[in-house]
Amino acid sequence: MHRNVLFTLTAMVLASSAWSANDAEMTKLAGSSGCLTCHAIESGAKGPDGMAPIGPPWRDVAAKYKGHKGAAQTLTHVVMTGSSPYDSHWKGKISGLSMPPNAVAIKEADAKKLIGWILALEPTAKK
Repeated sequence: MHRNVLFTLTAMVLASSAWSANDAEMTKLAGSSGCLTCHAIESGAKGPDGMAPIGPPWRDVAAKYKGHKGAAQTLTHVVMTGSSPYDSHWKGKISGLSMPPNAVAIKEADAKKLIGWILALEPTAKK
């Protein structure tokens, strides 16, 4: 009996460690690609001079696209080619007008990994 409990606890710790390592890897990738200049991971973060953030927080992105078929492909396309300031569904929530193309800052394969991680984030818990 004790062996099963120990095995379960060990598996939980290892899974938690793997998730933490992935968080650190993705945060490092986001930082080195310039993503964190405009985006925060957590909801409620402020942008420059206390204004709305430049881009939407990633937990908000995850919540908005949760369950949307093709979200990863759509968001990867936006990251690589940019978005239109005339078609912003974040209007009024962010201070930026559009996302610039980032193909010079991040490889598409890395963008796909980062988008997958973002879409897996849990929404910020309401207080």
